[in-house]
Amino acid sequence: MHIIDRRLNPGGKSLVNRQRFLRRARSAIQQAVRGSLKDRSITDIDKEGQVAIPREGIGEPTLRRAARGGNRERIFPGNQDYLEGDRINRPQGGAGGGGSQAGEGDGEDSFRFVLSREEFLELFLDDLELPDLAKRRLTGEDSFILRRAGFTTAGSPANLSVPRTMQKAMSRRIALQRPSRAALEHIEAEIARLEALPLAERGRLEALREERARLIRRRALVAFIDPVDLRYRRFAPTPRPTAQAVMICLMDVSGSMTEHMKDLAKRFFALLHLFLTRSYRTVELVFIHHTDRAAEVDEDTFFHSTVTGGTLVSSALEEMLGVVAARYNPEDWNIYVAQASDGDNLPRDNEKTSSLLRDRILPQCQYYAYIEVSADLSPGLDGSGESDLWAAYEDVAAACPHFAMRKVRHRREIYPVLHELFRKRSMVEGAG
Repeated sequence: MHIIDRRLNPGGKSLVNRQRFLRRARSAIQQAVRGSLKDRSITDIDKEGQVAIPREGIGEPTLRRAARGGNRERIFPGNQDYLEGDRINRPQGGAGGGGSQAGEGDGEDSFRFVLSREEFLELFLDDLELPDLAKRRLTGEDSFILRRAGFTTAGSPANLSVPRTMQKAMSRRIALQRPSRAALEHIEAEIARLEALPLAERGRLEALREERARLIRRRALVAFIDPVDLRYRRFAPTPRPTAQAVMICLMDVSGSMTEHMKDLAKRFFALLHLFLTRSYRTVELVFIHHTDRAAEVDEDTFFHSTVTGGTLVSSALEEMLGVVAARYNPEDWNIYVAQASDGDNLPRDNEKTSSLLRDRILPQCQYYAYIEVSADLSPGLDGSGESDLWAAYEDVAAACPHFAMRKVRHRREIYPVLHELFRKRSMVEGAG
């Protein structure tokens, strides 16, 4: 989002202060977008919406002479009440002080305005600290491919269509009656035959020479190939043929998952959904939360409910398999799975979880992404400690090219997961 200050810079205004004001305003808007994310559905991330920023603290700083305060010396002509050196009390608010009384007038505590889809997406992706190239890819319109769309009279030499050009040139030559090379060669052969005869028998020689000169001029006037004959292959952008995809979100909602962890998970799911909507026309969402039991729920329950109990990741995977078997045939749907967890899982369940992933789930998926979320200062994310679930997934990731896993403790660390997805997906497609 770009805030452009088109006001003139009159005397007394500081350009530096104005730049600070613009940065403060943008920061306030970005904070408002960050707060509104909690109330937005994943499918509404790329839609326009209203945000509010506080009025206080975003005013443009100016230097001016204060009406009150400081040490002042004044001369009051016609004064009969005070002598030199007397101290005069400050005027109180109201009529004496010239200020407005509390409760008077109307005011607003915040600015409210609507951000367009592009502005909201830009601020959301800036908050995740994505590179510019990734932002352009995610905020772009529907992807297009170039398809043949007939011919045009202008274009790159590399796109020149020789057959179509020659066809147009032949049509023009026939229409303008350009003499053929065979006709010219016939006349020249006749001229050569007559020139070999005695002078008395060369009666038609001059007429043939004139005809030959006429044919040569005609052939020079009507070119074999004219610029108007050139035809270039035309390519028009066409929406990329897309299939349908389903994005299945899995998340641990036990008591160990804090609001910070769920916020990171939501940002990850939202970013993955943006990527999929750029590649597929139809993207359905499935939300499955779990503790030691799993259930398919709506989005609000998925992100805001807390359920007591232990943690069995395999219960979520089994629930996902049931949903896929009932509604999403892998032959008709591109299946993407995103899982968020703090790494907790009963040790006896890790082997079953790995087996379900390796043998039943990954063969049906286009991609499986796992993030292990934690608090900002958690020592478990600096490499000094690993959860049992992480160790179990490492064995799976080593054998499967379309399985990615990352540890995330800050929103800026979410994009590398998607970057890994982009990279591995292109490698898999290139190998295929």
